[in-house]
Amino acid sequence: MKLSAVILLAAVVVGQQSQTATVPTTLTRGPLFDHYFSGNPVDVAPPTTGGLLLAGGGTDQPEAFRWLFEHAGGGDIVILRASGADGYHPFVMRLGGVNSIATYVVRHRDAASDPRLLGALGRAEAIFFAGGDQSKYIGFFKDTLVEAAVNDAARRGVPIGGTSAGLAILGEFSFAALRSSTTTDEATKEPYHPNVTLERDFLSLPFMSGIITDSHVIERGRLGRTVTFMARLKQDGWLGTRPARAIAIDRETAILVEADGSATVVGPKTAFFMQAADNPQVCSATEPLSYYPIEVYTVSRGATFHLSRWTGTGGTVQQMSVREGIVTGPTSVGR
Repeated sequence: MKLSAVILLAAVVVGQQSQTATVPTTLTRGPLFDHYFSGNPVDVAPPTTGGLLLAGGGTDQPEAFRWLFEHAGGGDIVILRASGADGYHPFVMRLGGVNSIATYVVRHRDAASDPRLLGALGRAEAIFFAGGDQSKYIGFFKDTLVEAAVNDAARRGVPIGGTSAGLAILGEFSFAALRSSTTTDEATKEPYHPNVTLERDFLSLPFMSGIITDSHVIERGRLGRTVTFMARLKQDGWLGTRPARAIAIDRETAILVEADGSATVVGPKTAFFMQAADNPQVCSATEPLSYYPIEVYTVSRGATFHLSRWTGTGGTVQQMSVREGIVTGPTSVGR
């Protein structure tokens, strides 16, 4: 090997080691969870500003996490996971602006009563649910002290976030994926397919009442299944007289919800605020879904939306429909 190549290889190796060295992380393994920690071990308690980071999955947006850190007052960030490891630590520490980041990779429901995890949530200035499998979050945390701790944090003005599977649990209603995931084709053809499992009464977060969420929606062609979830909520009587509402977000895109309910979109792709006032025309176990019209407000970077008013600025007013299992739209209707 030529000397120049040796020098170049050595520089690359040293650079990689230096990058790793800038994010020292301690790992404590346990029977209920693994705990990763980076940053300052001395707890701080800066003032926080409430809000929600709703992310559609895929590559995380630095702009969204800087917003989260600002709302956390530069304090201590807790990541909740049910798989993976400390993948957020290099990303967060390179962005800077936080006192610490701790990740809890939970493996058992008993973790939800562990005083170490509950103490970390009680001291956290921001809480974020990573992607993965939302059925595990529901199985591990629903009706537990962790659920209460996250809801309490939101009430005291701590920003809460989630991406992909973590996004799925942030609404009043959740696609729980208890058996498996589902596709638009499967859900619209058979709205009561065993894979279409819905949950309620988990987290209770500001402005998320009456809402179900969905992620990766354009990338994976999921808008039709989102409409199916909305139809089921109406058909099953979970909404009463309230309209069916969904927030559907594509990958690499996030909605940043302020404490007053106003929201902005960051990232290169699109998000959708969906609403249907009436019951579905057909939603049964024996026939394909028919549900229309679905009002859709489509937003991208620079557009805004207000969750409490369910109106936006800078987006596109559209409609979509599902008729006998066939999805049409969204198509622009103008205003």
